[in-house]
Amino acid sequence: MMSGLIEFKCPECGAPISFDSEAQSLKCPYCDSEINPASADELKEAEQKFEGEPSGEEWAGFEGGTLEEGRLVSFVCGSCGGEIIADENTAASVCPFCDSPVVMSGRVSGVYKPDLVIPFKLDKQAAKERYKRHVSGKLFLPKEFKAEGHIDEIKGIYVPFWLFGADADAAVSFRATKQRIWSDSDYNYRETLHYSVYRSASLSFENVPVDGSRSISDSVMESIEPFDFTQAVDFNEAYLSGFLADKYDVLSEDCFGRASDRMRTSCIREVENTVTGYSTRTASSEKISLKNTSIRYALLPVWFLGTSWNGKRYTFAMNGQTGRFVGDLPMDKKQAAKWTALFWLASFVPAFLILLFL
Repeated sequence: MMSGLIEFKCPECGAPISFDSEAQSLKCPYCDSEINPASADELKEAEQKFEGEPSGEEWAGFEGGTLEEGRLVSFVCGSCGGEIIADENTAASVCPFCDSPVVMSGRVSGVYKPDLVIPFKLDKQAAKERYKRHVSGKLFLPKEFKAEGHIDEIKGIYVPFWLFGADADAAVSFRATKQRIWSDSDYNYRETLHYSVYRSASLSFENVPVDGSRSISDSVMESIEPFDFTQAVDFNEAYLSGFLADKYDVLSEDCFGRASDRMRTSCIREVENTVTGYSTRTASSEKISLKNTSIRYALLPVWFLGTSWNGKRYTFAMNGQTGRFVGDLPMDKKQAAKWTALFWLASFVPAFLILLFL
């Protein structure tokens, strides 16, 4: 299979151009020309050709990265001639020498071509500001997390997702109770009545997302949902220009179990919401069947910042469409001890001086 390393060039000045999240178009950073991504095919320039999976250095345990194992391959930047190193799942990247955006077309074509893409709506500055608010005021946070140079390493990545749809028939039984409490002049009374409640319903699901990358946590991706799929567009390589992107390395059939669990949980929750007028309710049994399943492949926008501290990896992730985020932070015990000592010192010295004066 022949694959190409593609750059998008400005039709006015010839400079490399990237997708601008605010303008929602390809925008030249030099002459401010804007081009609709849907009409950008004529701007593509295949700068390098390579055949199949080119040989690369075997590697493992990439320091500071998220992949555990894989292959590194190299490409030559068409703008400056610099060497671009990427792992075998990278579909879009940026030259580390001249910042020219490139797309590995073979990794977003054929079976790897997405059906949909949700373009980035929030830019890097918005992600940095959200991160700074997240860490602001946390006195015991290690200084590495607040370093401006580190914060500037936030990266926008199009994450591969499988989108599942299905029709569901649900039948759920509940144990429910009603309680009545009253009093007279002598006693307090409590009456509990027990009920068996049955509900059935038919529901339809579409665009239930499960990320198709082994290197990204499913729970982190679910924490920054939902995505608004009404803003999804047909896939075009131009939307990737200027961002990072990965192709899937988890097959759809391996993701279906997680998607079906999410649909079943949603069925029970929706049916349970119809069981009203009771003091308590608990699902005792359920039978849920899925049919007319559908699968689509999409790239969704996420801002990432990873920080290693004391041998542990901490991840900040923000939905590049809505701004919803998740971020885990550690506590620096040395910082905590220092601030605790300063607090006690600030409290003790004035009291000691007052006692001394008296």
